[in-house]
Amino acid sequence: MTFDPAKHQMHPPRPFAEFCIGEVFRAPSRTMTDGVFAAFQAASGDNHPIHYDRAYLRRMGHADLMAHGYQTLIQAAIGASPLAHEMGEALIGFIEQSSRFLKPVYCGDTLYPEFEVTELKPGATTGVLTVAIRIHNQEGALVVEGHQSYLMRLT
Repeated sequence: MTFDPAKHQMHPPRPFAEFCIGEVFRAPSRTMTDGVFAAFQAASGDNHPIHYDRAYLRRMGHADLMAHGYQTLIQAAIGASPLAHEMGEALIGFIEQSSRFLKPVYCGDTLYPEFEVTELKPGATTGVLTVAIRIHNQEGALVVEGHQSYLMRLT
């Protein structure tokens, strides 16, 4: 038997026309550990003490390390959810995003990202799929909301 990587899929791909407004996709939860903070600081180069200096944060009245907004936002990468896998090869690219950071995220918080299809705009050969993004913490508080748009092939 020959291995076919094209058949190694987590979810069967769907064409643009099969997505529906109101569908919700969830990514696995992720806990913001010291390792996640260190990796983000190394990758981003952000060296403001509000993200890595616990003594500084205590002086400012915070309980622990406070995540950078982008560190929180990367938890809304659709590739960690079934959505990107269902888009499959129809996905051309990520074209737009907006976000609002509503509450701080601290080291030790667990985040729960979700994506709800809110708009489908078909064109002649491509379409734009837009999702509302929401990230809640372990207490159920909404910490980030916004939207993302993706360009997809129609066929």
